[in-house]
Amino acid sequence: MRTAITRFLQHMATERNASDLTIKAYREDLFAFAEWIGQSDVGRVQLDSLTPQQLRQFQAALQQAGYARSTISRKLASLRSFFKFAMREGLASSNPAKPLRNPRSNRKLPHVLTSDEVGRLLVAPPAVSESGLRDRAILETMYSSGLRVSELVGLRDGDLDFSQGITRVRGKGRKERISPLGSFAIKAIQAYAGRRSRSPESEKLGRAAPVFVNRFGNLLTTRSVGRMLEKYIAKAELDARTSPHTLRHSFATHLLDRGADIRSVQELLGHKSLTTTQIYTHVSATNLRQVYEKAHPRSA
Repeated sequence: MRTAITRFLQHMATERNASDLTIKAYREDLFAFAEWIGQSDVGRVQLDSLTPQQLRQFQAALQQAGYARSTISRKLASLRSFFKFAMREGLASSNPAKPLRNPRSNRKLPHVLTSDEVGRLLVAPPAVSESGLRDRAILETMYSSGLRVSELVGLRDGDLDFSQGITRVRGKGRKERISPLGSFAIKAIQAYAGRRSRSPESEKLGRAAPVFVNRFGNLLTTRSVGRMLEKYIAKAELDARTSPHTLRHSFATHLLDRGADIRSVQELLGHKSLTTTQIYTHVSATNLRQVYEKAHPRSA
């Protein structure tokens, strides 16, 4: 099984162009199953000897161990993809993961900021120092374009087109999309760029240099963006649940609240499935109901 998993991971990297994080998740999921089924001896697990019943027992073990439903669903999806590949390559004669059903999920609505709360957060960084200008530009860009943190830190100078008000974004699976850049985000980036310090390594990259850099002039990490945001969440006195992804949630919800169609929001977010985007319609419906109950004289 170890050989089959290695071949599958190589296939995902070279032929499917999967991201490093995706490959890491597949590796962890598949070897965790292999070790469970083989009692830590992955090498002696034979693919054709596995049955749907064994995989159901693995699913039950995950549930008993307290794994979240979303995590269990991801692990099952990893197994389905792996066995589908194994059958296509002649490494297995059947897919024992095919009959499995994901556990039903009680999907939580995302935490969203109001427009006023977003406004407080965006002006929290002091626009006087290089770091303050950078932090304000980061927050403006994330909210303006609905970016994931990984997409933000991956932006390069050559991705930005201020004249058209757009940026090229590299999303999950290294898929590219075009996202809008609002006027406030453009002004914030330009103000920061005028004060930005570069490391010699970044200077050599030219238009391929990262837009946002740390105090050493090198590429920012997603964790450093998270720590930065925590500071401004406290300063703006916002809900402690607020995270970098909250700005992406707020971006989508505010667009839908103001009449954007869900297909357009799906494209802007880079979601492969419309189902993923539809959770924001529930948030908008909740907001509308609250407005109705507060304003309509015969709502109750």
